[in-house]
Amino acid sequence: MSPATMDRLLAEVRVVARGGQRRRAGMSSAVRRSVPVRTFGDWNDPPPRYVEVDFAAHSGTSSSGSFVQTMVLTDIATGWTECVPVRTRDSGNVIVAIKQARSFFPFPLLGVDFDNDSAFMNEFVVS
Repeated sequence: MSPATMDRLLAEVRVVARGGQRRRAGMSSAVRRSVPVRTFGDWNDPPPRYVEVDFAAHSGTSSSGSFVQTMVLTDIATGWTECVPVRTRDSGNVIVAIKQARSFFPFPLLGVDFDNDSAFMNEFVVS
């Protein structure tokens, strides 16, 4: 089954899961459009010092409420990984966590790539 077919078949289930609300564009849509997209195939055997960043949630079976998350930074070439706990995913905490994690790596970072998560895709983090 193709991803497009799966999306079509699950469309109604997703609407019900969101309580009947359709997802709307947030404030960061202009930021999202301004950031170039790079996939794994675009890396062309990168040198060390470029990291991918994402969050790991520690919420158990429910994502409601407040819980600690771990920001995971992984060097694409070497696999070197550093993890930083983050109390909330607001832009201030994300910036502090990235700065903290940079000091953990045994080499200076040249670039940071992340997915289109709103914790990363905002004017504070991009600048």
